[in-house]
Amino acid sequence: MDENEIAREVVDICFRIHKEFGPGLFERVYEELFCYELKKRGLEFDRQKGISLIYDDINMGLAFIPDVIVGGKVIVEIKSVEKLADVHYKQVLTYLRITDLRLGLLINFNENLIKNGIHRIANAFY
Repeated sequence: MDENEIAREVVDICFRIHKEFGPGLFERVYEELFCYELKKRGLEFDRQKGISLIYDDINMGLAFIPDVIVGGKVIVEIKSVEKLADVHYKQVLTYLRITDLRLGLLINFNENLIKNGIHRIANAFY
């Protein structure tokens, strides 16, 4: 699957979860539901896997822990907040740059309409 195919699956999963449970749950609950749905669909993913930062050929250690990386190609950051802040978008973009991946999805389940909570972030430096 390419990034766009993965993104379609992710968006479909988010719509299903939000339709069933709506806003208001903790992020960890949405993440658990999301990973369960990925598993049901047979999609490969890494959850809460630490990523190291390499700088000047030196491993600087753990840099960040993305919520989920689907198919080794798409970073999914799950939120359940009143309003996304600029830092949330910047965080995903930085994750993409460090991992050299093309696409990130920032999902805020705490929206009345989930379509308003799904944000695609592309790595322009890819």
